Amino acid sequence: MFPDLTRDDVFRIETRRLWLRWPMARDRDAILTLAGERAVAEMLARVPHPLPAPVVDAFLLQARAENAAGAGLTLTLARRSAPASLIGVVSIHPGTDATPELGYWLGQPFWGAGLMREAVRALCDAFFAYAGGTELASAALVVNPASRRVLEACGFVHTGTGMKPFPARGADLPVDLFQLDRARWRACVAEAALTEAA
Repeated sequence: MFPDLTRDDVFRIETRRLWLRWPMARDRDAILTLAGERAVAEMLARVPHPLPAPVVDAFLLQARAENAAGAGLTLTLARRSAPASLIGVVSIHPGTDATPELGYWLGQPFWGAGLMREAVRALCDAFFAYAGGTELASAALVVNPASRRVLEACGFVHTGTGMKPFPARGADLPVDLFQLDRARWRACVAEAALTEAA
């Protein structure tokens, strides 16, 4: 799915405030702390609460293997002022149907500053520009309006509601479904360029 450019662990994306880089072993403690917070974990399909260290270890190994194979792209978020300190994760993986899916989480101390919106835009740009993607899907629990706002701000269109498996919650839960296609992405990029030029 992703080209050779992204398959080396020196790959990173820089935004105005963030570095998006491959996950590393040194991220383990930050993931345990930030993703392990109840307010974060309860919104995620595969993150149990409490979060055991072996689950994080397995995630790190799997993410790096998938990145190296180009099967998906998982990047950690760090502020440019503290590039070694993970604050969240954003990823694109094969979906349950033919459309790749975007997922993400951000540590609670960093909510409300637009950082996840910045990271999602950057990864969507990489997907459409470098990987030649045509369409991207995402979902947010219906009880998670902040996640919905991130997707809408990044150009995703709400396509309805449905049920998705949340293995860490032990149930299928209701979600808002979203899509972003190449044409809509191009329009959002052009609109952002006009806004910056004004």
